[in-house]
Amino acid sequence: MKFTNRLMCAVLLASPLAFVDVANNAALAQAPPMTFFLTSTGGGKGADFGGLAGADKHCQTLAAAAGASARTWRAYLSTTATNGGKATNARDRIGAGPWHNAKGVLIANNVDELHKSNAITKQTALTEKGEGIPGRGDSVNQHDVLTGSTPEGRVIEGSADTTCGNWTKSGDGAAMVGHHDRMGLNEEPPAKSWNASHLSRGCSPDNLKSSGGAGLLYCFAEK
Repeated sequence: MKFTNRLMCAVLLASPLAFVDVANNAALAQAPPMTFFLTSTGGGKGADFGGLAGADKHCQTLAAAAGASARTWRAYLSTTATNGGKATNARDRIGAGPWHNAKGVLIANNVDELHKSNAITKQTALTEKGEGIPGRGDSVNQHDVLTGSTPEGRVIEGSADTTCGNWTKSGDGAAMVGHHDRMGLNEEPPAKSWNASHLSRGCSPDNLKSSGGAGLLYCFAEK
């Protein structure tokens, strides 16, 4: 026992950061796995991801690069009913929750909480790499996140294009976006909405950039 204690003391004296490393490793081991992130990059074609399947693939690819490929990832996007197809609500395709960001912070326990009192802010809407995305007030503003959804997470009714042609357009059209930093031009609810702030000025990379976007998506682990 005395020898063991002396050995431990020798290790700690030789490495004064040992306690810090042990504590950090323990904290990481106890943190919930990442089940939510804001994409670090767009798909390269503005709001055109080749449809929902392409958007989901973008989420899955980024998650895999971050070591989270074991889960099924879904882009938080709604689509309208076209050509005899059915509309899709973003809230219905992301699983049941709970969802945590890359640092283990709880975003919401379930779908209802996500759309009523979630913890999405500029500080918690982290990328798959655990990094923040610039927002309003920064030198580059990228707070617009594509959703095509109402505040309740459902498709927007009507004939107007609110999904950039169901995520297949990179030119004319428009898409509903939310603000990940919960900030806008005023203090009205839409300006602070994470998923339904305003329509984009178009669907191309330049169109999205002009109003503070980069073609980013919210990704949730469905299971």
